Amino acid sequence: MTHHVILGAGPAGVIAAETIRKHAPNDRITLVGDEAEPPYSRMAIPYLLIGNIDERGTYLRKSSNHFGDLKVAQVHARAVSVDSKAKTIQLDNGQALQFDKLLIATGSRPVRPPIPGMDSPQVHPCWTLEDARAIMALAKPGARVVQMGAGFIGCIIMEALASRGVSLSVVEMGDRMVPRMMGPVAGNMIRDWCEAKGVQVFTSAKVQAIVPNGSENPGLLSKLANAVGLSDEPTDAPVTVRLSTGQKLPADLVISATGVKPCIDFLKDSGVTCLQGVLTDEHLQTNVPGIYAAGDCAEAFDKVSGTTIVSAIQPNAAEQARVAALNMVGQTATLKGVTQINVLDTLGLISTSFGNWQGVPGGDQVSLTAAGRHLSLQFKDDVLVGCNSVGWTEHVGVMRGLVEGQVHLGEWKDKLKQDPTKLMDAYLASAQGQGAWTGAGDTRRR
Repeated sequence: MTHHVILGAGPAGVIAAETIRKHAPNDRITLVGDEAEPPYSRMAIPYLLIGNIDERGTYLRKSSNHFGDLKVAQVHARAVSVDSKAKTIQLDNGQALQFDKLLIATGSRPVRPPIPGMDSPQVHPCWTLEDARAIMALAKPGARVVQMGAGFIGCIIMEALASRGVSLSVVEMGDRMVPRMMGPVAGNMIRDWCEAKGVQVFTSAKVQAIVPNGSENPGLLSKLANAVGLSDEPTDAPVTVRLSTGQKLPADLVISATGVKPCIDFLKDSGVTCLQGVLTDEHLQTNVPGIYAAGDCAEAFDKVSGTTIVSAIQPNAAEQARVAALNMVGQTATLKGVTQINVLDTLGLISTSFGNWQGVPGGDQVSLTAAGRHLSLQFKDDVLVGCNSVGWTEHVGVMRGLVEGQVHLGEWKDKLKQDPTKLMDAYLASAQGQGAWTGAGDTRRR
């Protein structure tokens, strides 16, 4: 009987366990997760903050006995090391697990910036259900909230916070909002939109310190205040956030949304090759036979950029988990590739980013900015390799289809350079002519 161990109980781990059970009804499966709650979706946490769902609404599977019915053993622990030769995993609860096949689906965790005052009780990331509970307790209507980071995840969190009626300030060290997803024009359009909605936005700014007010240790408070040049101005806020630009922001709550990184530290000395994430082949197998990776911790091949990337979005995680699980049970399945896909709703403004949105060496580009909307297309030869949009909601599916499908546009490339809004016409003429199938914004070769 093959024993499959899955490290990580997020979407990738859950889908992998279900896929293995479907195709290997008699194999043994152990799902290891380090949070006390049932497996849930982090992407649902903003909806919890808004109040659209309760905690049960975040759960990936609603039945309380779902995994028991599937005969999937659950272990509440965190992996601390893996011995790929002995095929053993050491857990932080003292338990050691033996495996025949291993899936690493440990996801990612928030980056903790080295800023004085990060240990203050008013400072929280927004990553777990425990974080969400702490945020909801502090983010009351009228509360002064400072958010560090205005990237993709940060903008999602920002919208949830704004819906709670707080007084919100956002600090982004880049020169624009969502700098890893948007160029200067698009990023600044999003900033202007947010400011018009009442959110105070600071770009090209860093948080230097988070200084507690009325500390029980006045000597420590004074030392920290002097170190960062913070005057003893009276304020009723629990903390004051000091920016590199000189501003001092009183805050009842500080959100740290400065990015995430794969949870792969435990693989040191395991023999498993890791770059940014766990390096995988087209079958999601690592360099060690029998060990696979999927989800936010996996580094897989992106056919558009021609490089391996960590694509930390749930649709990619789900497909990687399915492919990995099929290979774990002896079937041959191949990942078609991953694409950098981002569709963002920022306080009602829809923006998108696909593929190499910043362009490629030797490529062509065209952009159009009009009536509060922006569209940027990037080409390599006659293929659309990336694009950005702000406000062009009618083109989202077509842009994704052209980029993912690597459709040769032929004469339509020049037509798009003349009028980039003709994306639908270009797609219908070019993709269908090359035998591509269109469905739900997706493009697959027959």
